Amino acid sequence: MKKIIYLFPFLALVSCYNAEHNCKDFKTGKFKFETEVNGVKKITFFERKDSIEIETFEGKTDTATIRWVSDCEYVLQKKHPKNMAEEKAISMKILTTEKDSYTFEFGMVGSEEKQRGKVYKVD
Repeated sequence: MKKIIYLFPFLALVSCYNAEHNCKDFKTGKFKFETEVNGVKKITFFERKDSIEIETFEGKTDTATIRWVSDCEYVLQKKHPKNMAEEKAISMKILTTEKDSYTFEFGMVGSEEKQRGKVYKVD
């Protein structure tokens, strides 16, 4: 019985921390993704309309289809790939959400290598 009493505060503390997952709030809208490449800040703007995404990066616009696997996971596939690398689908998984942003993990479908980023809703 004493072990249960000592364990209770720990369990209560752990159960209070639940990452927010309001992924449906980010299925549509206009977004901004910032990353650093070789010490230079790069910004991508994109608009998502449930099953399509239009992305603008360094003045170039591209379109991709979205296949939602669940409310928080989808697969992105370029509609007009320009090379073999762009033909590969990208798996996206929203890990946590906040009011106007979400943290996500992404990588090529079938690859164990993943990267993380944060996206901000701009509208």
